[in-house]
Amino acid sequence: MSEGPYASLNLGRKSGDVVERVDENRRIMCAEVGADLDRLSLNFQVHSDRVLRAQAGRRGEHADGLWTDEPALPILAMAADCLPIALVRTNGSAPAVAVLHAGWKGLLAGVVAAGYDALGGQDLAAAIGPAIGPCCYEVGEEVAGPYRERFGEDVVHGRNLDLWTSAERALRAAGVESVHRFDRCTACEPETFFSHRRDRGVTGRQGVIAYVAG
Repeated sequence: MSEGPYASLNLGRKSGDVVERVDENRRIMCAEVGADLDRLSLNFQVHSDRVLRAQAGRRGEHADGLWTDEPALPILAMAADCLPIALVRTNGSAPAVAVLHAGWKGLLAGVVAAGYDALGGQDLAAAIGPAIGPCCYEVGEEVAGPYRERFGEDVVHGRNLDLWTSAERALRAAGVESVHRFDRCTACEPETFFSHRRDRGVTGRQGVIAYVAG
């Protein structure tokens, strides 16, 4: 429903878009995946390591992850260059899901490990959604240095940072054995994705939504 720099399915109410259009976009999104909009839970994202247990309809808590084992409770994390990450319990006996918003600050802060711990660890699978790629993400040494130290020299190429690989290594270090990466750069695909850096802050938000089937 959105127009202009927010055109398409912008999910971000704080993006500068018309709020009523964003609300309609969220309704469309929930209808497409069979989720209950009134129960949708999402955070006020602040680039932290906080991962909260979702409550139906709760919105605006300062955190960057949500998890739930409650059937039919949809959870949403949004991004526009940062990494949208989904985690799912795979042991079959106690289904649960988590969604994370992970930028460079959140990865260093440990949001991935916090998401892993929230689901109880062990038998988890993860998916790393589209985010700004190493082709486009130039950073200063104040960011590059800690990333080399934490995730390896090869995650920095010149002045460019590889968030995709850094996130995979964070997931595997936490204990996630199955990791699926999309490796699509939000900055390189203006026809498909919003990008905060490419669009100089005037842009929408895409997201990852998950719920335990009822």
